[in-house]
Amino acid sequence: MMTLRDEQLLSIRVEIPNAKVDQSTLSLESFQNSTLRPISKFQNEMILSIFNKYIIRYKNVFHKLGKEEKLKYIENTVKKDSKFKNLIRGIFMGHFTLDEYKFYSENSSEVNKRIINLTKERLQSQLDHFEKHSA
Repeated sequence: MMTLRDEQLLSIRVEIPNAKVDQSTLSLESFQNSTLRPISKFQNEMILSIFNKYIIRYKNVFHKLGKEEKLKYIENTVKKDSKFKNLIRGIFMGHFTLDEYKFYSENSSEVNKRIINLTKERLQSQLDHFEKHSA
């Protein structure tokens, strides 16, 4: 049963035309394309802001690195810093409908990996954002 909250959440979801979902799509891939990717896109500014604050908290070490080191820094932060990972997961989970949360709770390990990978890719693909905001 769809709640008012579920309807409101779905109404603000961003459409991602190339995130195809059909009968042949596996359930985890379908969840990633129909739920995680739209949430990731919707929450992009928040994710960038959180990582920007992370950079500042750790004394702007990020800005002293070369491009390859910056990509590795992002990967290490997203994959190994448990506080950062939990914050990112919460950002996604707060946008789940009740049915999506049920799916998440049954597949949390795999969904968490997908959330972290989406976040890593999103941050790495927007390196220039952090150059503009380093001042």
